[in-house]
Amino acid sequence: MAGHVSERRQIHELPNLRLRVTEHRVETVCCPGCGHPTRGQFPADVRAPAQYGSRVQALVVYLSQFQLLPMERVCEVWEDLFGCTLSEGTLASWVQEAARTLSPSLLILKELLLRSHIDHVDETGARIKGILHWFHVNATAWLTLYSWHRKRSQVAMNEIGVLPNYTGRAIHDRLSSYDHYGCEHSLCGAHLLRDCVAVAEQGQQSWAQAMYELLLHMCQVAGQWRAQGVTALPRAERDAFVLQYFEILRQGFAANRALSPPEQDPARQKPGRKKQEAAKNLLDALLKRAEQVRAFLDDLSIPFTNNLAERDLRMIKVQQKISGTFRSEQGATAFCAIRSYVSTMRKQGRPMLAALTAIFEGSPFPIAWEPGT
Repeated sequence: MAGHVSERRQIHELPNLRLRVTEHRVETVCCPGCGHPTRGQFPADVRAPAQYGSRVQALVVYLSQFQLLPMERVCEVWEDLFGCTLSEGTLASWVQEAARTLSPSLLILKELLLRSHIDHVDETGARIKGILHWFHVNATAWLTLYSWHRKRSQVAMNEIGVLPNYTGRAIHDRLSSYDHYGCEHSLCGAHLLRDCVAVAEQGQQSWAQAMYELLLHMCQVAGQWRAQGVTALPRAERDAFVLQYFEILRQGFAANRALSPPEQDPARQKPGRKKQEAAKNLLDALLKRAEQVRAFLDDLSIPFTNNLAERDLRMIKVQQKISGTFRSEQGATAFCAIRSYVSTMRKQGRPMLAALTAIFEGSPFPIAWEPGT
């Protein structure tokens, strides 16, 4: 009587890690008639007596630029796993090679960002050769572009070249440099929530707590309607939120007028512009930028926060904590190029090692685009 399988058990184990060496040989053959020697040719990608292949290069650059291991540790990992040495100079040359190969892809990436409906923008400080620079990101749910500049301001954004020509909607914090561009704007709700908490706790102002609760409720309601496939809040519900919004602002301005110190004698006032309190700054922003704050109610495709850009920028901070300052401007430029590509590939569901291998084979994966992003 035939048996049957009643139970299965599996062991998942790594194979023995070792490099596989493929040797290419060129033969020379003499013509039997005239005696002329004819020599064969090596494949186009075999350029040296001994070299590493594209998958090796991809794995090493993956460890360095995606997993953010310092170069010295990447070389240690390589020796521990495969028993052969790799120099930091070789790794650095592969990083630069990858960045050069990606130059056309970055131009395409920038063009696709210019056509996107939403552009999440943000910036963070990091050091190059010990000097503070600013790393900027332009991102959608589908695309990521990193850039660096010595400055944080409009000068940097102009040279990066996305926002000056962008006609969609930029989502950002209250940095005034963004206001110089003619695209539509939305303020990050997460930043506003944090600002409201700070004013409520430090300034003991109840209007800020009320604004916090209203913004959070607006976000939750917008999410519920979005989940139902609706493109905008019903008019009555939207108008009710707007009325509550401006009523809280009225209370806030009234409270701050009551808390303002009495006017001083002009002769005793110090020259220059008087610094405003954080509460007054927030009230002014919520009033002057009211359309930017509540835009997500009128168009549910607009996210409430700029968290996507902050998540993308977090990798810059991780790199600084693990590896420290960038050693050169070329290294920072290469990092931005490779991270732009791999972050975009990750968002588009492409496998990392395959995407990096394609770079060293001379044909990076094409960058897809979703018109709705």
